[in-house]
Amino acid sequence: MKLTILGCSGGIGSGRHTTCLKVDDDVLIDAGTGITTLDFEQLLAIDHVFLTHAHLDHTLGLPLLLDSVGDLRATPLTVHALPEVLAVLSTHLFNWHLWPDFRQIPSVQSPWMRFAPLDFGEALTLKGRTFRPLPVNHVVPACGVQLTTATGSLAFSGDTTHSDAFIAALNAIPDLRHLIIDTSFENALVGIAQASKHHWPDSLAAELKHLTVRPEVWITHLKPGNESAIMNELREAAPDWGVEALLQGQVIVLE
Repeated sequence: MKLTILGCSGGIGSGRHTTCLKVDDDVLIDAGTGITTLDFEQLLAIDHVFLTHAHLDHTLGLPLLLDSVGDLRATPLTVHALPEVLAVLSTHLFNWHLWPDFRQIPSVQSPWMRFAPLDFGEALTLKGRTFRPLPVNHVVPACGVQLTTATGSLAFSGDTTHSDAFIAALNAIPDLRHLIIDTSFENALVGIAQASKHHWPDSLAAELKHLTVRPEVWITHLKPGNESAIMNELREAAPDWGVEALLQGQVIVLE
């Protein structure tokens, strides 16, 4: 299994793209502006999209993906997410006002897109890769994603702040090899981080102390312009973890 980082920034500008991770050639985890780095043939190859939550920096590429290749697909694109997330997309995005509802185009019987609820405690296996939602703590209904293959597991937090449930879920994955986790603001902006429910360096360092597993830790959702400050503070706060910033274009392989 190959995970390609199409976008991992907390914003845009100067080559930065928001969250979008590609699993092999056919699956996306989130659909932020990183999706725009794919060429037409790569867009056409995407069959499944797993969404952590409904915020635009994680979903805005989804309607554009369907608008670009929907008419060329033989089967509907399947969108997997918590039921609450799919309800937000139905009400506020694919509502015929902000964007057409591709679950009805060209017809309800033969749509370009279908929704597939995936709730906590459930898992879906696609071609030997198992996707499982993990509990996190954000300002809207949200989940992380556990991705497991025959050779190990990777966990992606999506957007989160402190979460006992997320730490417990990570500790229950004995073969966890990689953890991709949100740290959006430096310590001086702790008030903003708390209000928006994102990690800051000191909060993530405290979280890591409760892990009994020892994955490689990759930091995502760094706010533009603050990346170096956040990473410097995080390395100082958690010196034993060897944390690294996730990079656009990076490839993580489970084999």
